[in-house]
Amino acid sequence: MKKINLSTIYPAFILLGLTMLLALTACRRDLPVITGPEALLEFSLDTLRFDTVFTELGSATQTLKVYNPHDLPIQIDKIFIESGESSKFRLNVDGVPGTEVDEWIIEPNDSLYIFAEVTIDPDEPLSLSPFVIEDGLWFETSGNEQRVQLEAWGQNAIYLPNRFNKGGVALLSCNLQEQVWTDSLPYVIYGILVIDSCTLVMEPGTEVYVHGGVARTVDEMGDPSIYNDGLIYTFSRGNIHMRGTKDDPVIIQGDRLEEAFGDEEGQWVGIRLGGDDNQFEFAEIKNSLIGVLVDSSATLSMDHTKLYNTAGAGLIGTHAEIDATNCLFYNNAGNSVQLGYGGEYNFDYCSLASFGVDASALSLSNGICYDPFCQEFDIYPLEANFRNSIIYGSRKDEISLSDFTGGMEPSFYQVSMTDCIVRVEDLLDPEEGGYPNFFTDFCNPCQNAGSNAVVFADANEDIYLLDTLSIAEGMAVPIPGIDVDLDLNMRDPNSPDIGCYEYQYE
Repeated sequence: MKKINLSTIYPAFILLGLTMLLALTACRRDLPVITGPEALLEFSLDTLRFDTVFTELGSATQTLKVYNPHDLPIQIDKIFIESGESSKFRLNVDGVPGTEVDEWIIEPNDSLYIFAEVTIDPDEPLSLSPFVIEDGLWFETSGNEQRVQLEAWGQNAIYLPNRFNKGGVALLSCNLQEQVWTDSLPYVIYGILVIDSCTLVMEPGTEVYVHGGVARTVDEMGDPSIYNDGLIYTFSRGNIHMRGTKDDPVIIQGDRLEEAFGDEEGQWVGIRLGGDDNQFEFAEIKNSLIGVLVDSSATLSMDHTKLYNTAGAGLIGTHAEIDATNCLFYNNAGNSVQLGYGGEYNFDYCSLASFGVDASALSLSNGICYDPFCQEFDIYPLEANFRNSIIYGSRKDEISLSDFTGGMEPSFYQVSMTDCIVRVEDLLDPEEGGYPNFFTDFCNPCQNAGSNAVVFADANEDIYLLDTLSIAEGMAVPIPGIDVDLDLNMRDPNSPDIGCYEYQYE
C-alpha cells in the first residue's frame, strides 16, 4: 500500500478551503444592496413596551427583532433613538451599545436583534420622570425612515384602565353607585375613559393626568382611523363630582409635566358630560383641546372652578343646563364660554378673559347647523343669565350673539346681563347685523369697557385678580348666598366687586 504523506495534503486542503471561502466572500461582496422605496424593514413589534411601574430605581430590557424580507442585502444607514443622549432608553445592537448605530447590513432574509433598556428613578420630579415615558426608535434605509414606538412608565400611579390602552376605550361602571378617587396616588388615564351607570367622586387633592396624543386604530374592515386620544366621557347615567377645596383642589390636566409643556394647550381631548348631576367644586381643568363640553340634556354645577389653556373653547354647553359661580375662564384659543343650541345657563361672579385670540369670550346661540352653509338647522330655546360678571378681552367684540329665529323672539332667545363689564363695538352696529339696543334689551345695567379700560391686574401674565384701579371695584350688586370669591375671600356685603375675585386691600 502506498503511504500517503499528510504533511503535503493538509496544506493543500487548507489552501483549497481558503480559496473557496474567498470566492464565496467575493460573491457576497458583489451582491448588490437593495435601494429605493422598496428598501424597507419589518419588525417583530410596532411598539416596544416596558411592562413595569417603577416604585424604586430600576431598569428593564426588551428585545426587538428586525427583519430583512428581501432577497438582497439591505443596509441600515442609521439606527437611533429620537431623543438622543437625553433619552431614558438605550440600545444594544448585536453587542454595540449606545443611542445611535451607523451602517449596519442585514443579509437577505436574515434578521437583527436589538436590545432596548430603560432605567428610571421614580424619586425624580415628574418633569424628569413623567408618568408615561415615550420615545422613538428610528431606522434609516436608502432614504426611507421607519419608526418603532418606545413606551415605559416612570412613576407609581393608578393607571386607568391599564398601561396598554392607548387608543382604547375603557368603561367605568358601578351599578348606579359611587366610585371614589382619593389623593393617595395620582390617576393616569391612558386612552378614553367612559363613565356609565356610576358617579365618580373625586375627593380633595385628587390629581388626574390624561395621556393624550394621536391614536391609530384599524376597524374590522381593515380601514385605519386616526383621532385624538385622552378623553373623559360620561354617558347619560354617569356623573362626575369634583369635591376639591381651596387648599386641595381637584386637578385634571395632561401628563406632560416638563416645564416646556406647562402652558401647552391641546395635550388631551377634554371632558364630555352626558349625565344630569355633574358637580365641580374647587377644580382646575387645563391643557386640553376643549375644557368641558356639557352635552344635550346634561347638567353641570360649577363653583370655584378654573378652565384654562385650551386649544378650543373653555366651556361648551349644547342644549344643556349649567350653573357657574365664582369661576374663571382664560387662555382659551376658542370662545371662553360657548353656549349653543339653546339651553338654560346661569353665571354669577364669573370672569371670562379672552386675550390674543380671534374668538370672543362669550358666544350665545339658540340653534345648531347640520351643513356648512347652515341650510338645515334646528332651534331650541336659549335662556342665559349673567350677573356681576366680567366678559372682557382684546377684541373689539367679546360677545357674539346668534339668533336662528331672526327676530329675537322672547320664547326662543332670552339673554340677561346685569351689573356686568363687557366689551362690544360692532355688535351695536345695525349695518353690521348688530343689535343697537343691546344695552337696553340684554345688558342693563352694564359697563362697556374699551381697550384702555383698567380691569385685571396683569392679563399678559395671566393674573386676573383686579387691578388697584379696576373699574370692577365696588360695582356689583350683592347676591344672597354668595358671600365669598374664588379664593374664599369675603365679599363686601354692600358693594362687592364684579368678577370672580374681590379686590384685597393691603
